[in-house]
Amino acid sequence: MSTKVIEVQNLVKRFGNFVANDHLNFDVYEGEIFGFLGANGAGKTTAIRILCGLSSPTSGHAMVAGFNVKNQPERVKKNIGYMSQKFSLYEDLTISENIRFYSGIYGISRADRIERERQLLRNLELEAERDKLISSLPLGWKQKLAFSIAIFHKPRIVFLDEPTGGVDPVTRRKFWELIYEAVHNGITVFVTTHYMDEAEYCDRVSIMTEGKIAALDTPAGLKQQFDTDTMDGVFLKIARPDK
Repeated sequence: MSTKVIEVQNLVKRFGNFVANDHLNFDVYEGEIFGFLGANGAGKTTAIRILCGLSSPTSGHAMVAGFNVKNQPERVKKNIGYMSQKFSLYEDLTISENIRFYSGIYGISRADRIERERQLLRNLELEAERDKLISSLPLGWKQKLAFSIAIFHKPRIVFLDEPTGGVDPVTRRKFWELIYEAVHNGITVFVTTHYMDEAEYCDRVSIMTEGKIAALDTPAGLKQQFDTDTMDGVFLKIARPDK
């Protein structure tokens, strides 16, 4: 088995009397696409915030990229990338200015930044648009660019929080091609999505409900376990067990 890049043991997060994460246990391995699914309010975003070093667990243990999320949150942040449905880019800056800004945050040297920017723009076929404002770009371009900038500093892990929300199926497929390329280059992908067809693209999938992990396996394993042909069927049987 590959090296563990995320280790979560009995992770609990409480807000007063409300338990958002109830004793979560799972591992994510190097080079894996790990799907983190669940309905709104299931506790996914809370768990991601903890794993990104943005929130501290109430109890339990979590290691990300070899660092303890509770005691070493800044070290965690340096070794991860993050992209949300809101793109994580500054709309009033140009493509090039966004790249320069994030390069500064991650301490990338000017020489490295220039070479990586050239390669990024060439890969996305955006050389002619480098001085355009992010706000002027089509949605699909924004998403592909946001993902490319999220991994610009070559993190060990990238967290993608519903990255393909609101785009057409063709753009979603192209976005997943970027994900596969990142994995090929050694980056582990931790992704949440509302699209059950995208769960099929993951190596393993965790499904949360009411703050707990209700199921965790490969897509094929989950379909066999819940006796259904689709991930939609798996999700419905977990979310609505009485129907």
